[in-house]
Amino acid sequence: MVQSLDRLKESPSQTAGPYVHIGCTPNWVGITGVWDEDLGSVLVTPETKGERIVVTGRVIDGSGNPLKDALLEIWQADAAGFHNSPAERRGKADPAFKGWGRQPTDGTTGVYRFETIKPGPVPFPDGRPMAPHITFWIVARGINVGLHTRLYFGDEEAANAADPLLARIENRARVATLIAPRTLVEGVPTYTFDIHLQGDRETVFLDI
Repeated sequence: MVQSLDRLKESPSQTAGPYVHIGCTPNWVGITGVWDEDLGSVLVTPETKGERIVVTGRVIDGSGNPLKDALLEIWQADAAGFHNSPAERRGKADPAFKGWGRQPTDGTTGVYRFETIKPGPVPFPDGRPMAPHITFWIVARGINVGLHTRLYFGDEEAANAADPLLARIENRARVATLIAPRTLVEGVPTYTFDIHLQGDRETVFLDI
């Protein structure tokens, strides 16, 4: 006689929670004594070469609301286009520039802010020059797999037009989601880059 099979229900899915801030930015959440400053909170020193800039913006959900518990990391080349990485074979990166940063979004306004330098161009795998850009990685509650995207600079029109990655975006209207306009805020060049997770203005995310 064939025995009956018990059917098990699928367990509830789990989403990433606010614990990422406890582990990654303890000083920001008020947990002191782990280290003097949160890793990635400072990218530049007085000796860093290049034009000082600010990159700021929000991570916006499908309802148009800013996420107040997101965490962002950035990677970028130095002012000469070299990465601070053992894999960099083209030259020596600026030792006074880390090339990597980490910041949470503000718990009240949802705004993130990086003080960095404008990067130089780097080569595409086939050797063609890419426009200056900053790579972003975003996590937050509800995002199970970190999202990758790029910021391109609004005042680099010619370089952006020739960029090999931007050229691969078939829906040309969506290229604008990766372009950050430049303004001056108290004399400091500031690029505003809002990241839309869903909706009509959804940012282009990269499968890397």
